[in-house]
Amino acid sequence: MKEKKTVITGMGMINALGNTMEESFCNMIKGASGVKQITLFDPSELETQIGAQVDDSFLEKAKELIKKRERGKMTRLTQMALVAADEAVKDSFIDFEACDRSRVAVILGIVTTAYGDVEKEQSESNSIVKSMPNAPSAWISIRYGLKGPNFNVSTACASSAYAIALGQQLIQSGLADVVITGGGDSHIQKDYIRGFNQIMTLSVRNETPKTACCPFSKNRDGFVMGEGAGIMILESEEHAKKRGARIYAEVGGCAITSDAGDITAPEADGVMMAKTMQLSMEQAGVKPEDIDYINAHGTSTYLNDKYETMAIKSCFGPHADKLCVSSTKSMIGHTVGASGVIEGIVTVLTMDRGIITPTINYKEPDPELDLNYVPNVPIQKAVNVAISNSFGFGGHNASILYRKYEGE
Repeated sequence: MKEKKTVITGMGMINALGNTMEESFCNMIKGASGVKQITLFDPSELETQIGAQVDDSFLEKAKELIKKRERGKMTRLTQMALVAADEAVKDSFIDFEACDRSRVAVILGIVTTAYGDVEKEQSESNSIVKSMPNAPSAWISIRYGLKGPNFNVSTACASSAYAIALGQQLIQSGLADVVITGGGDSHIQKDYIRGFNQIMTLSVRNETPKTACCPFSKNRDGFVMGEGAGIMILESEEHAKKRGARIYAEVGGCAITSDAGDITAPEADGVMMAKTMQLSMEQAGVKPEDIDYINAHGTSTYLNDKYETMAIKSCFGPHADKLCVSSTKSMIGHTVGASGVIEGIVTVLTMDRGIITPTINYKEPDPELDLNYVPNVPIQKAVNVAISNSFGFGGHNASILYRKYEGE
């Protein structure tokens, strides 16, 4: 039986560079940085005092969408996820009244709902509901009356990429017509930042926040914590065409693997990173030379950037020198569970708009890392096939291959 094509018909996102998809992407094209001094709490006792916060203005939109009594049962992060979902649903023009709601699924990648000290100080009511990792997916399902599969995936920094892969599988298997997928996260909290400082993964350049995150550069000293949410509407090609939907792109191939090695460090030389990219291409039926662009995991840590570069070289051979590779995290920090979907949305918009967002703060090249990282300024380029990489603590690897939709 021929597998069903999975297409993207709607998208929405929130991050430090904007409360909407359009605002965010426009600022990324400009090479803006969303990193600043943390204001969600007093960070003075921490080694790292900077982060890529979402502007609180998104809460006004949340107030419009969500009843006061329901907001009282949600964390700030859960509200972000619902605002992003509202944008994606509206962007897709989908009418759930005309859908079989039992065949509409919600799968999100959520590591934590961010029910930490700051929110507990404001209110400790509804603590169980607020802290449930599955709460964002449940609230989205409740909001739209969706009766299909509804669950959460937690695979660290690869969580929302895994959610996209599982969404594609539900559609390909014929178990769902529509999947609302993506994720959200906020680790800008004292305990998390203190913990990441203990394992020396965060930048400590507090005096120069906007240039602190510098993936693939020689002077990189760790990532910057970010926060945000992103949602994609996936549909079977048949369902999308039947309702006359605008199709952004096709989810061509999804690969998820495990390093089965260290709990925090990626496997030496990026062996499984390369294997994951290879598997995504095999599923999509494309060759390495067909790939135009890679949205890298690109964290600005020493080992990730080194091994991801090595993986690209081993996977693509001579074609690696022709690839454009860039890191969205250079501008919006590491959004952890949300990073896979936010970077996936950026990848799809790159194909849609014909412009590649840059890796900012690339001032001092690392002689070990010599790919085209799209330094500092965007590139106008037609992109037909692209891969978005997500690699998480625990050895969770995901590569999602997106390609322009060509129809039959």
